[in-house]
Amino acid sequence: MFGAAAFYNTNDTDEVMRTMAQVEEAGINHVDTAKSYGESERLLGPWMKHNRKKVFLATKTESRGYKEAKEDIQCSLELLQTDHVDLWQMHCLAEPEEWEKAKDEEKGAIRAFKEARDEGLVRFLGVTSHGMKAPSVLASALEYFPFDSVLVPYNYAIMKDKNYAEDFNRLSQLCREKNTAMQIIKTICKGPYKEGEQGKYNTWYEPLTQQEDIDIAVGWALNRDHCFINSAAEMTLLHKIAKAAQTGHRTISDDEMARAAKRIGMSNLFA
Repeated sequence: MFGAAAFYNTNDTDEVMRTMAQVEEAGINHVDTAKSYGESERLLGPWMKHNRKKVFLATKTESRGYKEAKEDIQCSLELLQTDHVDLWQMHCLAEPEEWEKAKDEEKGAIRAFKEARDEGLVRFLGVTSHGMKAPSVLASALEYFPFDSVLVPYNYAIMKDKNYAEDFNRLSQLCREKNTAMQIIKTICKGPYKEGEQGKYNTWYEPLTQQEDIDIAVGWALNRDHCFINSAAEMTLLHKIAKAAQTGHRTISDDEMARAAKRIGMSNLFA
């Protein structure tokens, strides 16, 4: 999946077109954006106008209230120049309190989600989360409402945290039971930026940049069945991630991943 957060810090339409050409060349047919990704939706609009049928299109809202979420999906459709999206996601649920507000059947965003699906504005509904509470928050949401997909951080460093790993494995099993798609992010995260290096890349974490390291991190993540990865928000790394994820990628054992993580200096972004 192509993460269009890559367009967060650009207004260069030519750059967007070049990147989308790379997306097509790599055979990627799932494009994921969000209302909160800067000008991403607007920049994708002209390309979507002529290529909409080629891709599975996903976007997101961070609104937790009914009225705001309802406005968000209309705005996203206009900017993306389409009459529907394939997947609309409740984005970045971080705390249980947010979910409590969002799931209110009258005033919460969940009402807008149901209506958008019933009206044919969206085909599927999803939910995303970040941080150490992500798996448990997503599990709670999935136990309450039959979302079609979840999106959650997953890499070697974060899975070394015992509590996170237990929560993630429980979420993974729940997704299997409910036939819910599991999207994973932060696959090539090396760790938080060192002081003074923020903004070096479009990602809000320091990414792996060497092909060998990306191959190992992506290969290890893809050992996990019933999931697929989202590309990082750094356009210069798209071709390397696509190469690593190509069919026939080498299986990476836990031992090999552990040695690579130590050599690279990978650490938990959320620690």
